[in-house]
Amino acid sequence: MLLEDALRARRSVRAFRPDPVPHDLIVELLNAAARAPSGTNIQPWKVHVVAGEARRRLEEEVLAHREREPDSGGAEFPRISKRKEPYTGRMRKLGKEMYTLLGIPRGDEAASWRQWGRNYQFFDAPVGLIFTLDKDLDRMSYVDLGMFIQSLMLAAKARGLDTCAQGAWNNYWQATRRVLNVPEEDYIVCGVCLGYADDTAPVNTLVSEREPVESFTTFHGFD
Repeated sequence: MLLEDALRARRSVRAFRPDPVPHDLIVELLNAAARAPSGTNIQPWKVHVVAGEARRRLEEEVLAHREREPDSGGAEFPRISKRKEPYTGRMRKLGKEMYTLLGIPRGDEAASWRQWGRNYQFFDAPVGLIFTLDKDLDRMSYVDLGMFIQSLMLAAKARGLDTCAQGAWNNYWQATRRVLNVPEEDYIVCGVCLGYADDTAPVNTLVSEREPVESFTTFHGFD
């Protein structure tokens, strides 16, 4: 698959088939992603890969923690969010389209809570990846990590796999840290589902819109 084809074909998949992903293939993807750039080549990314019993235990423990302590879901690392337009409108549009496909009406808080919990089941993907960063690193390392994750997702798509990046894993991090023995000096940043899309699931028909180049680009020095 050409790079541009992988860029256009990649999507956030929220329903997966149970087909296993071979260990050797996961290693191949991580090796490819490791060629991502990072400032002064510090390569700050750390990855915890879960499958089988380890994945089941992580799902079970995080969901149990979430039910016991629903208000403990703040992110572990500082996040300053002042939502405003046009960002709020884009977020709400995506949410409306996705929840319509899922058959969850607006205002159904119980159904929305259950659907949000699907994040902690990796949307049934057989493999989950949890990404962490050393707490002593600055914000530029989050840029490095993002490029690593994008490289991983494109490498996966080129090999017929699908993914979904998940910010949800930086919530309820207490259980994740305990189950995976994540060192205290690392932040739990995010996760990614990895597997084969269930193409019968309506939610996987969602294709999010992208803004045209002229809406986010300012050209300087061109005639």
